[in-house]
Amino acid sequence: MFELLIQRVLSWLEAPLAGLGLSPEALLRGVELLVIVSLTVFGAFFVRRAVQTLTRRALKTKSTWDDTFFASLQGPARTLVWVVGLTFAFERASVGLDLQAVFPPLRAALVVAVFTWALIRFIDRVQKKMMTQASSDDLDLTTVEAIGRLIRITVLITSGLIILQTLGFSVSGVLAFGGLGGIAVGFAAKDLLSNFFGGLMIFLDRPFGVGDWIRSPDRDIEGTVESLGWRLTTIRTFDKRPLYVPNATFLQIAVENPSRMSHRRIFETVGVRYQDASAVEKILARVEALLKDHPDIDASQTLMVNFNEFGPSSLDFFIYCFTKTTVWTEFHRVKQDVLLQIYQIITEEGADVAFPTQTVQIQLEPDVDPKALTSGQ
Repeated sequence: MFELLIQRVLSWLEAPLAGLGLSPEALLRGVELLVIVSLTVFGAFFVRRAVQTLTRRALKTKSTWDDTFFASLQGPARTLVWVVGLTFAFERASVGLDLQAVFPPLRAALVVAVFTWALIRFIDRVQKKMMTQASSDDLDLTTVEAIGRLIRITVLITSGLIILQTLGFSVSGVLAFGGLGGIAVGFAAKDLLSNFFGGLMIFLDRPFGVGDWIRSPDRDIEGTVESLGWRLTTIRTFDKRPLYVPNATFLQIAVENPSRMSHRRIFETVGVRYQDASAVEKILARVEALLKDHPDIDASQTLMVNFNEFGPSSLDFFIYCFTKTTVWTEFHRVKQDVLLQIYQIITEEGADVAFPTQTVQIQLEPDVDPKALTSGQ
């Protein structure tokens, strides 16, 4: 009945439209386009207001996932309405042309692209939120960043294959071509691939992370890790120079991570004068008691104070203990305090720290008169 009414209206307007050089079909198509565009504009406005309202309500809830989800939908939801509306409008405008068959697969591909955009935005927001809360939740920043990158790459590859399938390309052919091309690319970019897998091993094994102080006994590498990429790791040396290390290097060298040490070690040798030998035993006992009672020394770890060696000019004993702190500056403050108190103990026992000395003994010949040497004859 509705179609019959439209046909009657068009028949009444046929003569006036002919005078204007228009046809009823052209008028009908123009009305359709006007309705589609109007609905698209209204739909985009409605969706924008609806998503904003849901986002404000989600912020009032205790969960942090709903506000992240709705915040990531604000741009893509509005774009989705425009994509669907405008492709329908162009499709109706191209009735009778050869281009009409192009728009359905194009519309489907654009819809997949918009959903991919929304999903990438959601992943980015979740990653930023987790990295912000990493310090309080004992999360590893490197792991969060690596997982975020892997998920984004997976989403992009999957959506790309879906878009190619939607546009009429054979995904199996693309994958087969990619396999053959991958062999050629592998030979041409083996260094790039080795760096990629080196970065992957760092993300999986986690020998160090961003902010860690690392060094290598095999290479001249030492500093604080600033960033971990898929090809390069950026290290800030202690003289503030950036050091860019290919990730494949870490597959071949040993890496120390002092940032993860549990304690710092004090291992020093102290020499007492030979004339103070009678005081050495008391000095050792007092130094050992000092270390066991010191508030910054962990007495539960290995703690040793022992006479060690008859040195060339001193009686040497060593101290071996561990501090509770691992902070480099704080460690040196504790070490300074321990050494000064050890020196104080030595002086209180009437002894002193030895310094290098030499004693020269002159052996005279039997037929030489010592008085002749003193008299100058």
